[in-house]
Amino acid sequence: MTIYERAKGRLLAHPKAWLITGVAGFIGSNLAESLLRLNQRVIGLDNFATGKRINLEQIRDAVQRQQWAQFTFIEGDICDPGTCRHACEGIHCVLHQAALCSVPQSIDDPIQTHESNVTGFLNMLLAARDSHVKRFVYAASCATYGDRSTVPQVEENIGNPLSPYAVSKYVNELYANVFSRCYALETIGLRYFNVFGPRQDPKGAYAAVIPKWIAAMIQNEIVFVNGDGETSRDFCYVENVTQANVLAATTSKPGAVNQVYNVGVNARTSLNQLLLLLHESLKPFYPHLQSFKPTYCSFRPGDVRDSEANIGKAARLLGYEPAYTVQTGLNTALEWYRQNL
Repeated sequence: MTIYERAKGRLLAHPKAWLITGVAGFIGSNLAESLLRLNQRVIGLDNFATGKRINLEQIRDAVQRQQWAQFTFIEGDICDPGTCRHACEGIHCVLHQAALCSVPQSIDDPIQTHESNVTGFLNMLLAARDSHVKRFVYAASCATYGDRSTVPQVEENIGNPLSPYAVSKYVNELYANVFSRCYALETIGLRYFNVFGPRQDPKGAYAAVIPKWIAAMIQNEIVFVNGDGETSRDFCYVENVTQANVLAATTSKPGAVNQVYNVGVNARTSLNQLLLLLHESLKPFYPHLQSFKPTYCSFRPGDVRDSEANIGKAARLLGYEPAYTVQTGLNTALEWYRQNL
């Protein structure tokens, strides 16, 4: 039995109260569904800036009726301190996912990114502290590595930020560290690499590459590739992220708390390789893809060339063992993509 399986068993035996910010978003909704399946009490907070009501409806349809009855939704904004305080009342653990997560959007509108990702984050830390929350687990980002070119990336070695988004996520880590030192609030940051899976929005100028490309392929639209296609990423299926959050929230190791961890699979996939994987997966269902060819365009400002997570620290201190590769993650999510994109 893995450490993750033992952690889930303990939660089933001793349910807790959880707050998930950004619960109507891609990662937040997946976390909520997993916790409800473990019979936990879940409070969800979202302002629908990027989250979708349909994601909450899909959670409702996926879990048992008595599990859904354990879910309470608060429509509100983390930029409002009062909303944050209300949401944190009686909570054992916060899983803070709410943020504006787009590098290009942060370049276009750095003030809005700062308000959500920095001011909103500080509001949540204060609310968690004042409500005596046991642990605060938050979504950090591999964007923090900036221009650090050595791969795989190791938590202790970061470079200069390449976007306002990267700055905001690094500030989150600094604030969390200060709160753990000054107020004894237990914090754990999870530096997500390129997460993908069900409920990830394919629409808009700032959409993530996997759902955007899949939607374009299904609909026989042009697939645009930034640069030469040799840019590489550590694509991490969302179930791996759920595992990391549960392990971070439940670890009893003193040395594992007040840390930052990489969350990926410790493997790189180039955009060209990703295109091939998606094409081979979708081609049997869509005959028009027999003649598929992508369109290459300029590199995107603020993007790093290569990204890969060294997950040794998370494995050693949390027991993190990613169960999904890029291929198995795509295989698992393929039916959802076909039905929803």
